[in-house]
Amino acid sequence: MWNYCLLRSNDGSPAASEWKENMSTERYLTFALGKGRLASKTMELFEKIGITCEEMKDKHSRKLIFVNEEYKLRFFLAKSPDVPTYVEYGAADIGVVGKDTIMEENRRVYEVLDLGYGKCRMCVCGPGSAKDLLKHHEMIRVASKYPNIAKDYFYNKKHQTVDIIKLNGSVELGPIVKLSDVIVDIVETGSTLQENGLEVLEEICPLSARMIVNQVSMQMETERIRKLIHDLKKNL
Repeated sequence: MWNYCLLRSNDGSPAASEWKENMSTERYLTFALGKGRLASKTMELFEKIGITCEEMKDKHSRKLIFVNEEYKLRFFLAKSPDVPTYVEYGAADIGVVGKDTIMEENRRVYEVLDLGYGKCRMCVCGPGSAKDLLKHHEMIRVASKYPNIAKDYFYNKKHQTVDIIKLNGSVELGPIVKLSDVIVDIVETGSTLQENGLEVLEEICPLSARMIVNQVSMQMETERIRKLIHDLKKNL
């Protein structure tokens, strides 16, 4: 995954009408959005800068692709782990997905903007008794929905050898049923951990919704995409 630093222009903030004019070119700009609350929050933010898609507001629609013909924009919803894949291979120019998905999938995309919503943390969690296992770098078992993030954290940052077990369901069960010593998972409020006798032992990194861009699209549609990011930044 490649990071891309964007420099703001010095000519001020163009009006919304100017941005719309710039977007009204022949080629469609395609957005892949993670399903659920992330997509809803993203469209709310987009509406603040003049990007709308009335088709997406129809909850009974069975369409897979939603189009704004006036400004040549296309949107589709996808499962979060698939969004970076669509963007890397050019099926979408731009994607919006959680930082956890970007880290786990490790696709070749530009991460251009932290959108600031969907905030939470990626943490190592477990019973309080597991603190010593982490402190002394003992061989432990780690259960997680995010095996790549867990592997990178323990192997490359902590330099601790661990046995990583991939789970798809409630990873909190891992330490409770003795499948694992600790888990690596997303923590929002921590209430589920507390209710099950677990706690945050180490924080890996903060998470939030991010905007990613296809590498070729960034070169071919530089002006449009930079304008989009510039306008979004003003509304964060």
